[in-house]
Amino acid sequence: MSKQIKVALIGNPNTGKTSVFNQLTGLKQKVGNYPGITVEKKEGICKLPRGVKAHILDLPGTYSLNTTSLDESVVVELLLNKNDKDFPDVAVVISDVENLKRNLLLFTQIKDLKIPAILVINMADRMVRKGISLDIDLLEEKLNTKIALVSTRKGTGIDKVKELIADYKNLSVEPNIDTTVIAPEYFDKLKSTFPNEDLYKLWLVITQDVNFMPIEKNPITIPASFKTKSKPELKRLQQKETILRYQFINGILKQAYKVDVNAAKGLRATLDKILTHKVFGYLIFFVILLTIFQAIYDWSSYPMDFIDALFASGSEWVKNTLPPGVFTDLIAEGILAGIGGVVIFIPQIAFLFLFISLLEESGYMSRVVFLMDRLMRPFGLSGKSVVPLISGTACAIPAIMATRTIENWKERLITILVTPFTTCSARLPVYLIIIALVIPDGRFLGLSYQALTLMLLYLIGFGAAIFSAMILNKIMKIKTKTFFVMEMPNYKLPLLKNVVYTVLEKTKSFVIGAGKIILAISIILWFLGSNGYSDDFYNAETIVKQKIEKEGFTDFNVESMKSSLNSYKESLHDSLARNGAILDKQAITDSLQVKEILLRQKAENQEIASYKLENSYMGIAGKAIAPIVHPLGYDWKIGIAVLTSFAAREVFVGTLATIYSVGSDEEDTIKNRMAAEIDPVTKKPLFNLASGISLLLFYAFAMQCMSTLAIVKRETNTWKWPAAQLVFMSLFAYIVALIAYQTLK
Repeated sequence: MSKQIKVALIGNPNTGKTSVFNQLTGLKQKVGNYPGITVEKKEGICKLPRGVKAHILDLPGTYSLNTTSLDESVVVELLLNKNDKDFPDVAVVISDVENLKRNLLLFTQIKDLKIPAILVINMADRMVRKGISLDIDLLEEKLNTKIALVSTRKGTGIDKVKELIADYKNLSVEPNIDTTVIAPEYFDKLKSTFPNEDLYKLWLVITQDVNFMPIEKNPITIPASFKTKSKPELKRLQQKETILRYQFINGILKQAYKVDVNAAKGLRATLDKILTHKVFGYLIFFVILLTIFQAIYDWSSYPMDFIDALFASGSEWVKNTLPPGVFTDLIAEGILAGIGGVVIFIPQIAFLFLFISLLEESGYMSRVVFLMDRLMRPFGLSGKSVVPLISGTACAIPAIMATRTIENWKERLITILVTPFTTCSARLPVYLIIIALVIPDGRFLGLSYQALTLMLLYLIGFGAAIFSAMILNKIMKIKTKTFFVMEMPNYKLPLLKNVVYTVLEKTKSFVIGAGKIILAISIILWFLGSNGYSDDFYNAETIVKQKIEKEGFTDFNVESMKSSLNSYKESLHDSLARNGAILDKQAITDSLQVKEILLRQKAENQEIASYKLENSYMGIAGKAIAPIVHPLGYDWKIGIAVLTSFAAREVFVGTLATIYSVGSDEEDTIKNRMAAEIDPVTKKPLFNLASGISLLLFYAFAMQCMSTLAIVKRETNTWKWPAAQLVFMSLFAYIVALIAYQTLK
């Protein structure tokens, strides 16, 4: 069996490279309409004609092989190292039909490396609307390659790409340009010093050190004895090389690429003028955000209620169907309660991803990046920092990886450090449950108080990121000067398939990623809450019954029983009156007595379960940290949830769902159980405005995610920065939460 063909997909950002990758491999990679989606190599398998298979590598977007950022270095290092396991047999260079001139710069560089290269011209469906005509035969002749005209939107041209890949051995590897003419003496010297090496490859190795950062030079090593040119001289030669390439490209396109100027004029300029306006641009963006958060609340209520009822009935079915015992309790009180506490938020998270995907696909997100550059500059950031900050609303991990597109190290480091302040999808379950508990229903100008609170939390997170960036910019003594260059892609109707893929993949990633952690923690917490070692735990039933005989039920349970009994009495009278039945006082009295007995039994069971929980392993651990969290308005149960949520923020809700389910026979929703929690000191509801706002602010600022710390370490190559992040964000969150509670209580 023949070996797989190794194929590298290479191209400028925003040319549809990932869309071509998805069409070839069938994988559902994230597709967006702004630069910086692919920040790592992505791999897939493609079936070619005649039963041949290709290993497809989707490389980060790069404008040229003269690297200016970390993600571009990934491309250059691979193409210079034939010993790399992923070194391609053939390079498929993806270009955009509207930006062909710029895209061909990269293509000619790859051809000069003598790698077989296919040119894919994407977005062919826009040619008629934009008045573009191409002479493909002439382009193939002048570029000495094979070309496939493709539209990933319409799914055309992909079969041609597969045929060309399968036939890659017949492609010419002759360079398009002789770059030695820019400095003949210098290249002659290089040739005599390294007679066995390719000149253009040597040139790239030498110039990368002055562009961005030294690249991996194996297997080529430049000896120290070789006197190369100074950095300014090398820069000037690079500029000459670029001019030489564009002269070659312009000569070809004059003959093969025609544009009807009148047909090319459209709505884009008018929309850009409005959407990037220095006043209206911000107002439009603000209105879009408000609409998104209102829709998240309004549209998701029905599926959330369905999921809530489903898990509650599932727990009840497990308890009623399976034989009583440890295994049944584990499933009903541990696994189902923990996972159900997070799964309920899938609709709201899916809607958030839906709106973000629509903004990306339409091309609007690039306008936001351009717009925000004006705000970012004074704080030591650039518009490119907005891409990670906005990506952070999904997850901080890929957002931090997306900083690789930022050329300037200082700006990149600051962006890495402040991105975790952005409200991610993992915070959303925490926000939603607390907001539902402490923020009243009601509307202001058609917007609910709860949606406005959620919007405010997102703005607070973004504001914290900006404020932190300003401080870091002043503290870090790294002198830099950069210019913001941003490609504005065309507006387009979002492709339904791409939007659906993004929503499904991101939601699935959230559920699976969070689910694994929550499942493990739920089982551990259930065990810790269901077991203990003291006499108080094992004799809880006797102790509580004796206490009730002497002191009666707790004030909360007394009030709760009175309220339930009165409600039952009223409903009984209403039912009899509706049915025209005669009011039998004795029958009503008997019915109320039975109801009272049942309520007393329920209250007794609740107090026994609560007493056992307090004296379990988990209760003992919770009380140990209670003095630390009590000033913030939290009891030991919330303290346990805060502690476990360091594994992942969304674990907070799953932890409380498990804690409140342990030992309980009532299949109630987590929201109702949390609302019923009483502060043992104040005898008032534990989740009130003061404690609720304190919790919201704590999670807005705290670094409650060990995975994010790990990725920061990987991107900065040191533990110094993640350690600083953890200490600063945790202390800041604690202080802000403390001030909020003490002020509002």
